[in-house]
Amino acid sequence: MTAGEKYVGSDEIYQEVHHTMKLVAELNNGYKTEDEVREYLRKITNKDIDDTTRVFPPFNINYGKGLTLGRGSFVNFSCTFLSLGGIIIEDGVFIGPHCVLATEYHPEKPEIRHSLLSAPILIKRNAWIGANVTIVAGVTVGENAIIGAGSVVTKDIPDNTIAVGSPARVLREIQ
Repeated sequence: MTAGEKYVGSDEIYQEVHHTMKLVAELNNGYKTEDEVREYLRKITNKDIDDTTRVFPPFNINYGKGLTLGRGSFVNFSCTFLSLGGIIIEDGVFIGPHCVLATEYHPEKPEIRHSLLSAPILIKRNAWIGANVTIVAGVTVGENAIIGAGSVVTKDIPDNTIAVGSPARVLREIQ
């Protein structure tokens, strides 16, 4: 699925989502070592996950193939990724607990609202996403940026800035 594409529910997508849901249920069932978590993430994403990458379960994702996790990145407890549109998390990114990254959304018009649109999310190198942050479809969070806890990010955040609020607004540059 590409940015802004109408999603009509192909069998291939449904099968992949159900495959991902099965693996996520296994990942979140009982204690897993860091190596076991990474092995599940490799199966979920169908990509290499570097040994420096850490994810703390429980972790929820609907479409594993849509996620790329960079080296040295960290995802804390209870995050939810809706990734049909693609989520790229570059190297060294920290994501706090209970964050939601949602690449999918519905059109405003009632007659087509049951369709699904998407746009990718990109979180650039060394960004820090605070607890309970929501990032919506089509957003890029800049390199070294900090997003304050509880923020809702609806627009791109520039490199080397701190953004807070709902909707998130740039508070200041990082010195």
